[in-house]
Amino acid sequence: MTTHFRKRLQNGELVLGTILSLNSPDVAEILSQIGFDWLFIDAEHSTLDPHHLGTIFQAVGDAMPCVVRIPLLDEIVVKKTLDAGAAGLLAPQIHNAEQAEQLVRWGRYYPEGSRGLGFGRAQGYGLKVGEYLETANEDILLSVQAESAEAVKNIEAIVKVEGVDAVLVGPYDLSASMELPGQIDHPDVKAAIQHVAEVCKGAGMPIGIFGLSAEAVQPYIDNGFTFIVAGADTFLLGIAARQLLDQLRA
Repeated sequence: MTTHFRKRLQNGELVLGTILSLNSPDVAEILSQIGFDWLFIDAEHSTLDPHHLGTIFQAVGDAMPCVVRIPLLDEIVVKKTLDAGAAGLLAPQIHNAEQAEQLVRWGRYYPEGSRGLGFGRAQGYGLKVGEYLETANEDILLSVQAESAEAVKNIEAIVKVEGVDAVLVGPYDLSASMELPGQIDHPDVKAAIQHVAEVCKGAGMPIGIFGLSAEAVQPYIDNGFTFIVAGADTFLLGIAARQLLDQLRA
């Protein structure tokens, strides 16, 4: 299942995911059984480190692909995350084509990039190196977040970077960069998102977005967004607990 995720996205399929931010293999295993197409592992806005990622990947196994939002664009971070067994990466705060090119360079093996060869979980701890090398460049998803006014300005160049597989809009950070923090429904923010969408569609680049609820992302699905992240482990837990309590008190 996990090896075909990149191809599914490239083929224009709608893929639905949710965020895991808690350092909990148990929660990861539960979410992997729900029926989502992928799991968004947030290593940027959480305490998750490479060791935590490894245990989460082990808990999920082959049930679904885990795409990790790395904490920053850094070669060592890219290496460690992929060697731990990530099915793909989501690089935050990509503002220009040069940064997107760095992600591809560090995330792909020669001849498509310059990724170093390690013997981590992804390579069967050294027992399946040849097998992994045969498929890694084809299977691993490398995606970027467009979440700043600068990224919006440079989106035409970003989508032309060979090896970038998808763009995911970060509406909250985008609104903050536009001096409209949290105002994701502001006309200027929505216009910026629409501009990114039009450029991506024109280039045949899959585009996605994050929203806290189904209602938040549905208009974007209707608009052709296919790389979808809805909800988060902490938010889902809190909402469900609050609803239960409200029902009990009623």
